[in-house]
Amino acid sequence: MEPITEANYLKASIYDLTFPQLTDWLLTHGQKKFRAKQVWEWLYQKHVQAFNDMHNLPADLLTVLTDNFTFSPLQPVVTQRASDGTTKYLFRLEDGLMIETVLMYMEYGLSVCVTSQVGCNIGCTFCASGLIKKQRDLTAGEIVAQIMQVQHYLDDQGQDERVGHVVVMGIGEPFDNFDNVMNFIDIIKDQSGLAIGARHITVSTSGLANKIREFADRQTQVNLAISLHAPNNELRSRIMRINRSWPLEKLFDAIHYYIDTTNRRVTFEYIMLNDVNDHVKEAKELVELLKPLKQLAYVNLIPYNPVTEHPQYSRSSKTSISKFYNTLMQGGINCVVRKEHGTDIDAACGQLRSNEMKKEKASTKA
Repeated sequence: MEPITEANYLKASIYDLTFPQLTDWLLTHGQKKFRAKQVWEWLYQKHVQAFNDMHNLPADLLTVLTDNFTFSPLQPVVTQRASDGTTKYLFRLEDGLMIETVLMYMEYGLSVCVTSQVGCNIGCTFCASGLIKKQRDLTAGEIVAQIMQVQHYLDDQGQDERVGHVVVMGIGEPFDNFDNVMNFIDIIKDQSGLAIGARHITVSTSGLANKIREFADRQTQVNLAISLHAPNNELRSRIMRINRSWPLEKLFDAIHYYIDTTNRRVTFEYIMLNDVNDHVKEAKELVELLKPLKQLAYVNLIPYNPVTEHPQYSRSSKTSISKFYNTLMQGGINCVVRKEHGTDIDAACGQLRSNEMKKEKASTKA
């Protein structure tokens, strides 16, 4: 992997380009159209990490690629591997900012959770991701590079496995970085490259209703998840600031539009916060909220990973989670309690980055 230097800092990453964009770029630089397919296969099928490793390309093309593009815009900082195989990566971007990516070993294959922004402005009061406000959006290439870094890690470990599932649920609000996230999806879906199926990709939003409608109109076949976490406006506005801009009425109007447009199921994520949103009362409210969606609503109950900076929140008891689950099921709402991954490492989203930044700040002062 080439190091990040002042010379390549201002270059775009080759991972920024969709296949049509790469084709157009090569044509405008005097190259034959078929070269795009060759470059694409080197990147996403053979997983090379330097242009000079693309052995069937002519010297003039290698030169023009090297002059105009860098490879991965990420540098590994910390890698944590849990006892269940879950691996969390902290990467440094070219401008020195840091992001997290997580590899999970699921019963259906390997899944990677990617970050879409540096920091987050959504304002969820229980979340480690928002401890640092949004500093910027990630480019499509910076999101793609997270997948490729994980794939390179697997290749280097001699694991004959490929990333087959992707969730855009890391740091940031994906629909606040809509165009770059959509380009990222186009790149990883491409059948001549990584070929990650649309139905193996999930995008999670905290509820930007206007973007949910735009997402529906795109007909991507990609899965949609909603970070709900409360069944009424009063509670949701208290724990999720986004609800003040997009209250449940507007959010569910957009969800109904999405379902009517795509006829696809929606997953609702619900973090179980002790004595906050985990009572049978909230479970019954959630049943009534989701009933109109019939069988196209699916609830994912998530045991909370405590965050030091948010001491007011703790994990719901197993009894509370069980009662909540049973109430939903008895009300005809499909749900599951999410299986936990990586509990013996910095599991909460944003936690590894926050802890590393504290260490760097302390060492600077020292």
